[in-house]
Amino acid sequence: MTTSWRSSILADRHRALGSGLEDWNGMATAWSYSTDVRDHHVAVRTKAGLMDVSGLKKVHLVGPHSTAILDYATSRNLQKVTPGRSVYATALNDSGKFIDDCVLYRTGPNSWMVVHGAGSLHEMLSQAVVGRNAVMLFDDDLHDLSLQGPVAVDFLERHVPNIRQLNYFHHMQTTLFGAPVMISRTGYTGERGYEIFCKGVDAPLIWDSILEDGKSDGIVPVCFTALDLLRVESYLLFYPYDNSEMYPFEQDLAGDTLWELGLNFTVSPGKTHFRGAPAHFALKGKERFRIFGLLLDGDVAAREGAAVYDGESKVGVVTCAMVSKLTGKSMALARMDVPYATAGKRIVVRSGDVELPGVTHTLPFDDPEKKKRTVKG
Repeated sequence: MTTSWRSSILADRHRALGSGLEDWNGMATAWSYSTDVRDHHVAVRTKAGLMDVSGLKKVHLVGPHSTAILDYATSRNLQKVTPGRSVYATALNDSGKFIDDCVLYRTGPNSWMVVHGAGSLHEMLSQAVVGRNAVMLFDDDLHDLSLQGPVAVDFLERHVPNIRQLNYFHHMQTTLFGAPVMISRTGYTGERGYEIFCKGVDAPLIWDSILEDGKSDGIVPVCFTALDLLRVESYLLFYPYDNSEMYPFEQDLAGDTLWELGLNFTVSPGKTHFRGAPAHFALKGKERFRIFGLLLDGDVAAREGAAVYDGESKVGVVTCAMVSKLTGKSMALARMDVPYATAGKRIVVRSGDVELPGVTHTLPFDDPEKKKRTVKG
């Protein structure tokens, strides 16, 4: 049983769906339901799935210095983020190594909401506000219900005026089933989707109403583990499961660069003043590995942590893998030696007692131009 100190008000709903509520990020989370996670993946790719991702940490930062604090703490140029918009950002330590990622929502001229996972951004911001004209509030009452998939917009359009005009990484204050919510066009699936932020007291009403009213649309409850299937296809990294904290170096301390993770795009062009910036730029070209894709023969998924070989030379390690029920393909994310982070190299994954031959493959596997998640209208 979980040792969580945080709880979702939807815990009883998850238990009724067969979840044992395992710990993630300090919250009892529905890692699985009694239904097949592969069907959850299919639902999100073809219809829509509703997931409770309230284990993400929500922090409000308000005050005249709030923008300056976040601008130094993260990689993005926040002067360009206007109220009603959000941005995906990363945070580094002084050595230029990744410590967390987040979505920054600008909710007003001097107010932000920061949503992040299991990294140490919370601790960084707690120290940064000391002595500054800003206040930081950790908000565990705020629940985050993620409605993801191609029919999500059609469902919401019946209940929320102008939702179809909400662009990617924009958010709006509105009501849903009579409850006050903030709806953001964001998600972690590679599909067009929405995150619904609501008060804890309103979460059961919204959860139940979406599943009941959306049943005819094919909307189903989706467990947290479905994210692993979706993120492999869509090249979405999950800290610390794809990082050296999970797969440590033999010689170096844990900690990966944005260049190695393929997250260097999160540094806004021309931005040089943020925590870890000098080290970050100095580490360009010194990658020890790169995240890359593997397309494996057959219909068996590699185990997490399985070694990747070229002959008898170990050239990588699998961090997350899946077999798609829709395409039948066996795919994986892997930490590959730099010379093998290029498409078309033959490799073998030694997964337990099984050898899985395959080839290195560019990422993402699904929707490489990211048209589904960014489409307008």
